[in-house]
Amino acid sequence: MTTTWTITQTNYETANGFITTAHWTATAVDGDYTASTYSTCSWADGTPTVPYANVTEAEGLDWCWASGVDKTATEAALAANIALQKNPVTATGTPWTA
Repeated sequence: MTTTWTITQTNYETANGFITTAHWTATAVDGDYTASTYSTCSWADGTPTVPYANVTEAEGLDWCWASGVDKTATEAALAANIALQKNPVTATGTPWTA
């Protein structure tokens, strides 16, 4: 299984150029199975103190993980989702149309 973390968007203060919010996704792929999650993480104005123009995606992700986004738990949840896709424990349908 491969998990990819991406920052899809940021919010930043135009006056000082500091990022205040990062919107992120984590997507796990295992063959034909995919699971993903989206969330945000935020910081007080002026923290972190790297101006918008100088921030890399890797730094943004590190800030998210340092501010409470649990990388290990998120990846475990994605793996559990894929496991359920491979071996479902529930199903849907209407028996009268089968």
